[in-house]
Amino acid sequence: MIYKKLKKYVPEKLWCAYTGILMTFLSAVFIIISYYYIYHFLRQIIMDYSGMNMISEASKIVFYLMLGMVTYFMAVFLTHILAFRLETNLKKEGIRHILSSSFSFFDKNESGRVRKIIDDNTALTHMSVAHLIPDLSTAVFIPILGIGLSFYVDWRMGLLFVFTLFSGVGITRKMMGEMSFMEKYMKAAEKMNAGAVEYVRGIPVLKIFKANIEALKDFYKSVTDYSKLALYYSMSCRKWYVIFQVFFNAIYLVALFFGYMENKNSYELLSKFVFYAAFNGVILVSFMKIMYVGMNVFQASSSIEKIEKIFEEMSKEKLKSGTVEEMKSGSIEFKNVSFGYEEDLIINDLSFKLEEGKQYALVGASGSGKSTIAKLISGFYRLNSGEITIGGHSLEEYKEGVLAKNIANVFQDAKLFKTTIFENVKIGNPKAGYEEIMEALRLAQCDEILEKFKTREETVIGAKGVHLSGGEVQRITIARAILKDAKVIIMDEASAAADPENEYELQKALSNLMRKRTVIMIAHRLSSIKNVDEILVVDSGKIIERGSHSELISKDSRYKVLQEEYKRANEWRIR
Repeated sequence: MIYKKLKKYVPEKLWCAYTGILMTFLSAVFIIISYYYIYHFLRQIIMDYSGMNMISEASKIVFYLMLGMVTYFMAVFLTHILAFRLETNLKKEGIRHILSSSFSFFDKNESGRVRKIIDDNTALTHMSVAHLIPDLSTAVFIPILGIGLSFYVDWRMGLLFVFTLFSGVGITRKMMGEMSFMEKYMKAAEKMNAGAVEYVRGIPVLKIFKANIEALKDFYKSVTDYSKLALYYSMSCRKWYVIFQVFFNAIYLVALFFGYMENKNSYELLSKFVFYAAFNGVILVSFMKIMYVGMNVFQASSSIEKIEKIFEEMSKEKLKSGTVEEMKSGSIEFKNVSFGYEEDLIINDLSFKLEEGKQYALVGASGSGKSTIAKLISGFYRLNSGEITIGGHSLEEYKEGVLAKNIANVFQDAKLFKTTIFENVKIGNPKAGYEEIMEALRLAQCDEILEKFKTREETVIGAKGVHLSGGEVQRITIARAILKDAKVIIMDEASAAADPENEYELQKALSNLMRKRTVIMIAHRLSSIKNVDEILVVDSGKIIERGSHSELISKDSRYKVLQEEYKRANEWRIR
């Protein structure tokens, strides 16, 4: 059952569930007691009005109804506390899995899908706990207690009540349809929602090319499939829903025939009939709750299955960590490393060494494996086989957080947060003092940027019209990397976003960043790597050549071919 699965995610608040169920039971008891007094109230009004204290009798009814409402509210309050904690814990668990997963998982799963499964489905589990626990408990307790009250009023009404309950179960099951259909329905809805996100993201493209929705055939088909399923399900439930409404709104009329079965006081018969007509509504409300509970429990059950399935997928891709707390050097070695997705290997049996404190450039055609090698060094992926060591230790031997502390990545598409320049740089080392942060900004050639603003380093980026050019953003991210003081620097064409005005300052900033560190550059602009210590030419996941620029260009090498192609591409003009 779904609640057994959910228990393990919120053990500290389970008392809320048990107390909530107890409160719901008490609420049902109070409501049944109020109906007991309603019966006696009707009996005295219809059969013997004389000597009756109406205010006293009515007060008892109101008192127990109020007690029922208050205890039910307390039950809902407790289950909401449980539900909010459950939703929070599920999202925390999702974040924990996301943070510990390798990039392989995210390469195979769209971020929108991961977000939707974790965010939307945790909200559905919240509903199953916050409302369904008290509603389900009420739907069970009140009819069961009601059997005793109906037999107390009249044994024939008791039998009618029991008959109504069993008949209602059968009709409700027919009305709710097949659970196998609900699975198809949920999958169709999920596919349509995912397609809708893709469609909205592609609206600019659709407008430019004046395309219509049928241009996205998968989305169009998902919408039509969903509409057909929804219509089919509605029509299949229509007959039994009508029977449900007629049955529960007419079954109490059977009580009218009790008077013909046995010659009794007509006033007594009337009092029992009026009571039972009112009490019959309790069964109708209970079955309506069960109907909605069944639908929502199925959704919640499906949701927790999806959440646990994606958690399982993340666990398979989980990055391993050890106990080594210090990276002693920036020397890097690949030992027979193989990596790929399932059977498709991108890197196969790759071995090479990079010495500490030197600058290296990875060059090669698109898809050759340059970025993959850089990501493997950063520890973003789990290897299929082999070993990568930094400072003499395997990546998996380092304690969690050590790699992130000692490896700095500077990407072409730099990102800053909407906070002050000072805080953006401080992210590199949260323990750094004011002087250290300002020195990092100076080394990254950011003084000119600070002078543009009255509030200097306290200027909030993205606020009040404060926006920076690509080169300026890159320099601030370089300041962050300098402050981090990592042993290994990985750069993915870090100067590509620079305009001519920022190029000189950016090169100086990069020079300060790379000093006395092991640097791996992923080069797209071959003109920017001539002064590195060694160039590694990558092709199909293998190092086919390595050496300095002068060494490689002096012979008939693949690197020389790449340089000539790069030169021809730069000289190409439209005439």
